[in-house]
Amino acid sequence: MEIKLNNPHGTVWLRLAAVYFVVGVWLGIYMGASGDRSLYPVHAHLNLLGWVSMALFGILFRKFPAMGASPLARIQFWLYNLGLPLLMLAVAAIHRGYRAMEPVAGVASIVLGIAVLLFALNVFRNAGN
Repeated sequence: MEIKLNNPHGTVWLRLAAVYFVVGVWLGIYMGASGDRSLYPVHAHLNLLGWVSMALFGILFRKFPAMGASPLARIQFWLYNLGLPLLMLAVAAIHRGYRAMEPVAGVASIVLGIAVLLFALNVFRNAGN
């Protein structure tokens, strides 16, 4: 099987990282301007799990094309990109007083955790190949 050196999967991660970076920064600007810092956990997670983690995924998928070509990458992609927005919405709702969203945050966290485990497995199987 031929593996393309310019892996489009890595590019998708990098583009999504840029979107999360913009959203995270603008949420920070909103919080600073309004004086309402109740969404600080959402801001922090958008920047860490969205911007930083996704950018690192993208860089690694571009550096190690076998990782992006792995079936693990596709599963990780969908789990991560379903879990993260759901988690951010649930955390925002919880910090606005909607405690009923705690189970949603729990499930979304588990989905995100599984995606991270798949990424780690992919690293051990395919990084450096």
